[in-house]
Amino acid sequence: MRRVVVTGLGAVTPLGNNVQEFWTNLVNGVSGADMITRFDCSKFKTRFACEVKNFDPSSVIDRKEVRRLDLFAQYALFAAAEAYQDAGLTEGNFDPDRSGVIWGSGIGGLETFFNEVQNFAKGDGTPRFNPFFIPKMIADIASGHISMRYGFRGPNFTTVSACASSTNAIIDSMFYIRMGKADVMITGGSEAAVNEPAMGGFNAMHALSERNDSPKTASRPFDVSRDGFVMGEGGGCLILEELEHAKARGAKIYAEIVGGGASADAHHITAPHPEGLGALNVMKSALGDAGMTPDEIDYINVHGTSTPLGDIAETKAILGVFGDHAYKLNISSTKSMTGHLLGAAGAVEAIASLLAVRDDVVPPTINQENIDPELDANLNFTFNKAQKRTVRAALSNTFGFGGHNASVIFRKYVD
Repeated sequence: MRRVVVTGLGAVTPLGNNVQEFWTNLVNGVSGADMITRFDCSKFKTRFACEVKNFDPSSVIDRKEVRRLDLFAQYALFAAAEAYQDAGLTEGNFDPDRSGVIWGSGIGGLETFFNEVQNFAKGDGTPRFNPFFIPKMIADIASGHISMRYGFRGPNFTTVSACASSTNAIIDSMFYIRMGKADVMITGGSEAAVNEPAMGGFNAMHALSERNDSPKTASRPFDVSRDGFVMGEGGGCLILEELEHAKARGAKIYAEIVGGGASADAHHITAPHPEGLGALNVMKSALGDAGMTPDEIDYINVHGTSTPLGDIAETKAILGVFGDHAYKLNISSTKSMTGHLLGAAGAVEAIASLLAVRDDVVPPTINQENIDPELDANLNFTFNKAQKRTVRAALSNTFGFGGHNASVIFRKYVD
């Protein structure tokens, strides 16, 4: 099969609105959490989140166009613009018919839907809806806008698998290039769920942390006092490219993407399999697809949402897959800093994973005070401080409601 490499990155996150700022803050253990500013949350059980800060889409998107885009699509175009430029793509150095876009979003334009329905409910029953209501709301629209922006006429669709959405998008993009169906793919994901219906809905499920007195320490994966995840938002974009195509145009190469896996828990709509069976199967699948053995992985960017059940199940799965080598790995949850970006989590965490491979540094799991006694304290969870080490390859896990699991592996590029 054809080899696939990463040649461009873009990000808009609670830790920064470009890749370098995001990565610097991640390595330094900065929390992106704070009190919500976007709406009046005084009556909500959870009043904080990891919001994107100082976001100005006008540098990428015309001001008139901004009004026609839900925030999740704005994040998508913003991250894609950075990645496209970073990859050195220009009109003429790629074939538009062999270049595509596969994007991921778990929810899409939730805020648009909420606003339109709210406006209708306040009226007299006359159906007065914005003509851009549907094109702003639908989850696939981000990939459509990206393809129109850059003239990519190849494969184009959006994956929806809850919090695994953008990892599935990355894996599908890799497969299209491997199979010879495309040479260049823009992939990743975006989400904009810091709004009333998302916060209220996840509160109703008892999924969110309610540590309102200390938001910056609320996302605390593996800690015995964890009480749920912290909502995040933003987007991440990767340019995937067939190796010979990238070399022919002199592109820089961040890392090679070598494997991906997908599985289902087939257990419960929201809770993970208690023994981590789906997580175990998906990591084995990714390793098999990459033709790698467990001892070739040095770092796992875990799903690690800071929920009581999820963190335990994933750790059991890691021990089941990696055995004794699990104690030689670095494990960390960057959600302790970014919060949980839902459908965009996989893309942003993929960027963190491949930069760990590039720079030989593992970002930390912050906010650790007392490890859960149900976890194996001999595992290296990279608590509270980044660690330097050789990272030959990194595996990134994402698991979604409905039992959707996806894992992807990045490895140092060797010609």
